[in-house]
Amino acid sequence: MAVVSTFDLLKLPEQRAMPIHRRQDKDDGVKLIQKGLTRIEWLIIVAVLGILAAAVYPVYKTYTVRPRFSEVVETMAPYKAAIENCAKNGSCVEGGALARLGVGKLGVPPSISTTYLARVSVSPNGVITAVASNAGGLSGETFVLTPSLSKTMVITWAVGGTCKTRATGAIC
Repeated sequence: MAVVSTFDLLKLPEQRAMPIHRRQDKDDGVKLIQKGLTRIEWLIIVAVLGILAAAVYPVYKTYTVRPRFSEVVETMAPYKAAIENCAKNGSCVEGGALARLGVGKLGVPPSISTTYLARVSVSPNGVITAVASNAGGLSGETFVLTPSLSKTMVITWAVGGTCKTRATGAIC
């Protein structure tokens, strides 16, 4: 910190070696005013920002993975439609339950893979399972749709899978 002499304060502002900001005090004394932040204030600011970043980062990661996983969820639509269609026309219903289903059977599309989807499988009773790839923050999470057939041949779907129990938050 620079030492300012009384002689320096008496000079005109353009003649001074360094700028000094002065304020009149109530008792007519001259008080020097500090401009800027001290090191401890900067340390506190950095610490608060670090704590905020640590709290927000997991939320941000889930927020960026969710749109990638939506590709997996959207891919299920043709499989659901095929099974619902099959149930309505009765070609895959035996004894009031779904049967004989599978990938590539009775109008169910074949398994596909995309950037974020590894594979899709359909069990004989109509359970659709999609497995995410290991890309873009995804790590093989599953999305499972389990059909429930009513007496009027209407299917209701139950959602399950590891996408609901993910450690950083559900993504489906």
